[in-house]
Amino acid sequence: MHESQIWGGMIRKMWPTELEKFRDHLLRLDKESRRLRFGMPACDDFIRDYADRTSSLNSLVYGYYRDGVMRGAAEMRQIGEGFSTTAEGAFSVESDYQDRGIGSELLGRLVRSARNRGISRLYMNCLAENRKMQRIAKKFSAELHFDHGEVEGRVLPAMPTYLSLWNEVMDDSRGFVMAVLEFPLSLRPAALTG
Repeated sequence: MHESQIWGGMIRKMWPTELEKFRDHLLRLDKESRRLRFGMPACDDFIRDYADRTSSLNSLVYGYYRDGVMRGAAEMRQIGEGFSTTAEGAFSVESDYQDRGIGSELLGRLVRSARNRGISRLYMNCLAENRKMQRIAKKFSAELHFDHGEVEGRVLPAMPTYLSLWNEVMDDSRGFVMAVLEFPLSLRPAALTG
């Protein structure tokens, strides 16, 4: 089994044309998963606005796709203007897909992408009771700092190597092919459908 394939699905980068899959994933999160993901209760309108802004921010999103539907997501947003060596990471997995290692795999992709982009500090914030996220962050040697009901995790990615860059390029190639295969025939340009 290839490292991008897990639990009958595939982890790959989200392409700009798939923003609605990300939005729909966040909307499917149950009330508690939303609260843990955003650190507060999040209504549908908030989530729609958040997802819409993702394309305008310096964001990178990995998704766990099963049967063409995004069931988990990890996102990285660079902090600051221009070339920044600091980023924030967050991830979410729908309740039916939790406790299978998907969150760990998604965070692993974020750490590798941060590494390959020269990010020296990847921050993650969560509520103090979000023990799952804290355990996953610790797998990547995160330093956890507890403060007034919240936890800030900091991962210090290693420097990029030829192998880490190559692995990301190969995953992107496979991910692009899978995204094209999942793209609805009715929306494909005539040149692609023959």
